[in-house]
Amino acid sequence: MSTPNKVVKSSARPGRALAILTLILVSLGATAFVTDASEVRLGLDLRGGTSVTLQPRASTAGNEVTSAAIDQAVEIIRQRVNSLGVAESEVTAQGSGDSRQIVISVPGENGRRVVDLVGQTAELRFRQVLASGLGVPTPVDTSTAATPVAGVSEAVNQAFANLDCTSSTSLQGTGSDDPAAAITACSKDGGTKYILAPAEVLGRQISKASAGIDTQAGSAWSVSLTFNNEGTSAFGQLTARVTSLPEPTNQVAIVLDGIVQSSPRITEAIPSGTAQITGSFTQVEAQDLANVLKYGALPLAFDRGEVQQVSPTLGSEQLDAGLLAGALGLILVTIYSFFYYRGLGIVVTGSLAVAALMIYLLVLVLGEAIGFTLTLAGIAGIIVAVGITADSFVVYFERIRDEIREGRSLRSAVESGWTKARHTILVADAVSIIAAVLLYFFAVGSVRGFAFALGLTTLVDLFVVYIFTKPLMTIMARWKFFNSGHRFSGLSDKSSGVTRTTSSVEA
Repeated sequence: MSTPNKVVKSSARPGRALAILTLILVSLGATAFVTDASEVRLGLDLRGGTSVTLQPRASTAGNEVTSAAIDQAVEIIRQRVNSLGVAESEVTAQGSGDSRQIVISVPGENGRRVVDLVGQTAELRFRQVLASGLGVPTPVDTSTAATPVAGVSEAVNQAFANLDCTSSTSLQGTGSDDPAAAITACSKDGGTKYILAPAEVLGRQISKASAGIDTQAGSAWSVSLTFNNEGTSAFGQLTARVTSLPEPTNQVAIVLDGIVQSSPRITEAIPSGTAQITGSFTQVEAQDLANVLKYGALPLAFDRGEVQQVSPTLGSEQLDAGLLAGALGLILVTIYSFFYYRGLGIVVTGSLAVAALMIYLLVLVLGEAIGFTLTLAGIAGIIVAVGITADSFVVYFERIRDEIREGRSLRSAVESGWTKARHTILVADAVSIIAAVLLYFFAVGSVRGFAFALGLTTLVDLFVVYIFTKPLMTIMARWKFFNSGHRFSGLSDKSSGVTRTTSSVEA
């Protein structure tokens, strides 16, 4: 007795799903074209990049060079680099004991910007302006030098008179200034020099920093700050006290690493716990400044060594070997699918081609958007995900064959088999995605690149199976070649394991 051929109605609209897929691929391609993302960004191991050595030194604030301080600096610098995207940069401490150095290696020719960013100490102070003048040394016979600023030492007054802000040395900053002492400092453009009071609000009292356009200054970029409770109280008291003072003492200087970023006049108290740093920033400069402030100041000041271009650590031969391994994997999967699943190999080949195109476009777009670079470890992650993609096909095809053995027609088996297979596919892909996420957040270096590529490719697999593989099977189930059970279709009685019984009439 045979099982009745049940009919499973489907609300699937394969044409609409394929149209959505086409629209997504075209959108990714258009995005890559508009952003001029024409080449895959390769990592440090495959392309080389920029390297710099940071030599720690004790700061004027009395911070000591210790192994613990260097480890803390490595962690902060690594956070700053990671916040720029998956750039596969390397941040390591070399040497032993307290004489260790920090080596930063960044892929590509544009690594100098990242090196400049992460090497900033980012000691942010808010100080009242006690005196200001042109950023050139003051002759000894002028009234400025003869009239010392009240409340500061003779040494500070003399340093102010001698300060030359047109010198590149003066514009390098102090690295880390003593917050409890009055200091002299230059504006970042070198046009003005200041005597500044002890700091009343510190960078550690900032809870949030973000870049944005200053609407009051037209299209100028600025950095908005939000203070914690301690900082809100201190900033409110500072602004309330200087409001009624004469110039320049009614100004509050925003000092980063010993350089005055801006010195706005305070016209009213600001108790809201927010502030804004302006100063003719470009978008990149504002975003970089907000980035370094998010993760706190480095515990040490650093002397920067020579910035050098480094050659690839693996080279083109290893890249070619990795690409060859990926190509061979795809070819073997394709050959096996045609050998075992016959005509259904069309679905496998088509799905792998769509997935490969989508991954390529995503790598291009993400490279331009977040600085994603492809390393040999990332290529390995993509190759591993090919096996996950092949598993999805196997699960779905075997479910269809199960349904055919139960007596369903092919069109019915495609729908009912999908209902049962998609749960297994979701669970399998979810396990891979969870593993990729855990690796990404708890690992460093090239392992993060492997995890990112694995997770990205697994998500693409899940997307392709839902929006291409299943709709394509729905369309193919209507073709006579497949629904008639042709011996090369992969869905014949023999391939599906269907046993046909014939009844005889007894004479």
